[in-house]
Amino acid sequence: MNTMTLWHITGWEFAALALAALLVGFSKTAVSGANTVSLAIFAAVLPARASTGVLLPLLIAGDVLAVLTYRRHAHWPTLWRLFPAVAAGVVLGTLFLMWADDGAVRTSIGAILLLMAGVTVWRRRTAETAAGPEAVVGRAGRVKARSYGVLGGFTTMVANAGGPVMSMYLLSAGFRKLGFLGTSAFFFLIVNLSKVPFSVGLGLIDGHSLLLDAALAACVVPGALLGKWAVHRINQRLFEQLVIAATVVGGLQLLLR
Repeated sequence: MNTMTLWHITGWEFAALALAALLVGFSKTAVSGANTVSLAIFAAVLPARASTGVLLPLLIAGDVLAVLTYRRHAHWPTLWRLFPAVAAGVVLGTLFLMWADDGAVRTSIGAILLLMAGVTVWRRRTAETAAGPEAVVGRAGRVKARSYGVLGGFTTMVANAGGPVMSMYLLSAGFRKLGFLGTSAFFFLIVNLSKVPFSVGLGLIDGHSLLLDAALAACVVPGALLGKWAVHRINQRLFEQLVIAATVVGGLQLLLR
């Protein structure tokens, strides 16, 4: 890992990272997928591969706050159905990171995010009625869960960009706002914790990265509080539009960088 300590970062660069950390907290308790902006900022300020190791502990901090906020709204049948496929995706992502350069990572993730956004918009326009979380129990639901799970595990491992993929899955399954946030909170806390040994083994997390995390972690908390305040003032339709828009922006910025 190209380590980057706090003392090697200019004031403006640290301010940009602090803003990105605040967005991490906001995305965890309000608009999932908004942390693609954080991903872009971290990758711009820090070496691209190293930035994923710095960002991961901040995401975990945001996940903990989201679980504390929305723990009563999680849909556990969906989570249990996703985890085996996600585990396979994390392993594939780890193997991919062993040989892929930054350009390959950005292009792959950007294309996946745009594809998922397009599929979700198409499905929602052609469906006569919105499906509910119970729709994941059928054969088609299981196939969809496995497909999104592998993609989610892969993207979260290689670029911490699994949020938009899983957002598209939860929206396509018909989750309402609080169920969406509660289910995704537990999902990403468990998945991100499982990624830590892989990231350490790849050299993406070390003492230098954790020192920078310690300086930025305080910015995650006000972002999460802001998200908790904002989510109750956003109606369901706007919520879904913001999630899809954040996914598209994240995919485009990865492809165009």
